[in-house]
Amino acid sequence: MGAIRTPRGRWIEEGLRALAEGGPEAVRIEPLAQALGVSKGGFYGYFANRDALLAEMLDTWEREVSDAVIERVESGGGDARAKLERLFDIVRATFGEPVTGITVDLAIRDWARRDAAVAEHLRRADNRRMEYLRSLFRDICPDDADVEARCMLVFSLRVANPLIAADHGTRTRADVMALTRDWLLR
Repeated sequence: MGAIRTPRGRWIEEGLRALAEGGPEAVRIEPLAQALGVSKGGFYGYFANRDALLAEMLDTWEREVSDAVIERVESGGGDARAKLERLFDIVRATFGEPVTGITVDLAIRDWARRDAAVAEHLRRADNRRMEYLRSLFRDICPDDADVEARCMLVFSLRVANPLIAADHGTRTRADVMALTRDWLLR
């Protein structure tokens, strides 16, 4: 019986985890293999080189944060409000995930400032997410300016919330996020 190969997706996931922890410089074949508990030889069965892994990591991230999330939201059916609530729940539940979590998102945003190809992945993913938000908010907001403002607020909260260290008086961060969610869905 032959040795069981580490699945391709595990290499990509571990690469995204390394990216989140240390930026693109931290995505190195040997440390990834060590983290997976395998030899680096298995890497070359899937990827020609490190650049091929980085490209697949970006493709995977882009697909998972946009189309895959949209598919999950849509699969539950319901009206626009129900879909927005489901979207907010999915985003909150995946906050720390290795592929769709905010630390990966922030690492890719930082990387995109220095790499035009990464910036293009980010632009496509952000545009796809904003287009989907617009399609939902249009069903509950008759004014296009209101739709755009709500979309920008939702998206900004997704990206910036973990960077904000402000206190909220007697309210917890969760309380303020619930108030914000209610306000956005009115």
